[in-house]
Amino acid sequence: MTDTQTAAPTADPKLHEDGSLERLTIDTIRTLSMDAVQKANSGHPGTPMALAPVGYTIWSQFLRYDPAHADWPNRDRFVLSVGHASMLLYSLIHLAGIEEIGADGEKSGKEAVSLEDIRQFRQLSSKTPGHPEYRHTTGVETTTGPLGAGCSNSVGMAIAERWLAARYNKDGFTLFDHDVYTLCGDGDMMEGVASEAASLAGHLKLSNLCWLYDSNHISIEGGTDLAFDEDVGLRFEAYGWNVIHIDDANDTKALAAAIETFKATSDKPTFIVVHSVIGYGSPKAGTEKAHGEPLGEENVRLTKQAYGWPEDKSFYVPEGVAAHFHDAIADRGAKLRDEWVKLTDTYRTEYPDLSAELDLMLKDELPEGWDADIPVFEADAKGIASRESGGKVLNAIAAKVPWLIGGSADLAPSTKTDIKGKPSFEPGNYGGQNFHFGVREHGMGGVVNGMTLSHLRSYGSTFLVFSDYMRAPIRLSAIMEIGAIWVFTHDSIGVGEDGPTHQPIEHLATLRAIPGLDTIRPGDANEVAAAYKAVMQDASTPAALILSRQALPTLDRTKYASADGVAKGGYVLADCDGTPDVILIATGSELSLVVDAHEKLIADGVKSRVVSLPSWHRYELQDQAYKDSVLPRSVKARVAVEMAGEIGWAKYVGLDGATITMSTFGASAPLAKLADKFGFTVDNVVKVAREVMETK
Repeated sequence: MTDTQTAAPTADPKLHEDGSLERLTIDTIRTLSMDAVQKANSGHPGTPMALAPVGYTIWSQFLRYDPAHADWPNRDRFVLSVGHASMLLYSLIHLAGIEEIGADGEKSGKEAVSLEDIRQFRQLSSKTPGHPEYRHTTGVETTTGPLGAGCSNSVGMAIAERWLAARYNKDGFTLFDHDVYTLCGDGDMMEGVASEAASLAGHLKLSNLCWLYDSNHISIEGGTDLAFDEDVGLRFEAYGWNVIHIDDANDTKALAAAIETFKATSDKPTFIVVHSVIGYGSPKAGTEKAHGEPLGEENVRLTKQAYGWPEDKSFYVPEGVAAHFHDAIADRGAKLRDEWVKLTDTYRTEYPDLSAELDLMLKDELPEGWDADIPVFEADAKGIASRESGGKVLNAIAAKVPWLIGGSADLAPSTKTDIKGKPSFEPGNYGGQNFHFGVREHGMGGVVNGMTLSHLRSYGSTFLVFSDYMRAPIRLSAIMEIGAIWVFTHDSIGVGEDGPTHQPIEHLATLRAIPGLDTIRPGDANEVAAAYKAVMQDASTPAALILSRQALPTLDRTKYASADGVAKGGYVLADCDGTPDVILIATGSELSLVVDAHEKLIADGVKSRVVSLPSWHRYELQDQAYKDSVLPRSVKARVAVEMAGEIGWAKYVGLDGATITMSTFGASAPLAKLADKFGFTVDNVVKVAREVMETK
């Protein structure tokens, strides 16, 4: 008999007194997890073994989910914030029989996670990577692994459900009423981002949100009491959550009763403290040795013996287990989805405009004429700060795309990201479009990702220097390929008197270093408009818009090239006749500076070209012929000017070029004084340009 065939397991009166499919299914989840980690010779077996009863209870008894339609918009969300316990999720997906949805959004006819996929856990190109990855594996709602990330994402998902319900639900038409379940652990509770998100969720009274906290008191280094001994339940009561304690993770009846209480609670989120034993049933149970390494062949055998499991079988699914688990989920989920589809069909007749809007949103498409009211900015030497022009463009788009929603980390008056005339999202008004994330940059990032994963086009904003606090969610948005929008203002030493603590230097380089993140630093108001147009049309790429505090001259586009070149990342803004002697390259607030230097060089008979290069990401997507037309290889004399660190510019200026950039932190002084001190003047740009021409 092969290990994929079925047979009655060895009886064990301690664990299988009633021979129930419930216990068999729970132990199947445990043993699949153990076997996968053992075969991979890496991974985390202990938490899946401990939380198998929790996952089983949520999925089999409560989760609103149709395995045949994993993208049903009103499905419940299940978030595994303890992403290292990925085998728990893969086992659940496999046993539930979830059908794969391909990259084209169509069902492939395959299992999302097959038994063979589980055998290939942590192997190259498998659908079961070490931590769950959104888009990569159907059934994974968000990419998790960095602890606390899933917690904050789940708050965003719960917010999205509330917003969708407020906008689209009508009397007799409940299109959105799903819940969000999150499994988290001691590590999540130690991470600040989970606390930021939990505080916000309590304030917003998100009663559709349930976190189940695996309190096993074990960390990689040993017992959690090495560094963590607070009463987490009391903390969450202070946040405004309903707190329930479960003494034993194996008590599925108590778990079910707790979730029933969650579903009956209408004024606050629910936090269920589940006391578990990591590596349950193993000789390593209750120790750090069960956390992040295989149990070992002998310990796997002894653990299966304790479960009353066939000791010689790996990746074994007893007869009836998969059908039992799948049917419990599918019978409920398919019925609910069918009712939802019928309801939406009628809704289309009753509310055609809202229905059409919802269809576009769920397909990540934009309404016709969405960009019709984006302003065109007239030439103006005095100009306007790009944060100001950004606010005008944002509002013009939001009026046409109502699911473009977001806010700031308590800085909207400064980042200019409030949507004028629209209410705030608060308890009692979940249809508001302006979000107040509080001074919680990291939490804001995770929440925005969660909202974006629910098809809202969400943005979060703060000062560029504080992007340090939210680098992790920005990076995750790029890994997941979701269209989150990050609006960062006060982008350089142009912040002036606030000094070096608020003047970003290295931040542009660190954002540009994130693969798949479109970092755009527009040089005037019309480049801001072009940047927003480009960003909005790409729902699978996150973008960081880098905007100024100070006014930027609005260039005369009848004299210089159209700002539409921003869509290609870089373009020739101003040129000369024939091959240039020198190329001046700039982004953001330095663009008008190099234009002025260019005009002076042209007046002196120097063939000068100005290249605006606001998005390196977009520029590198262009073919070589286009890039050579912008930056001809034959022209070695190049100068890049940017009020930021030098890192990365060598690719564009080459060995013979030069940069006028920042090599130190800034200083507290008016901008004009800082520009003189650090060399951001027309005279200095001209001087450096002549030097590179002489030494090329």
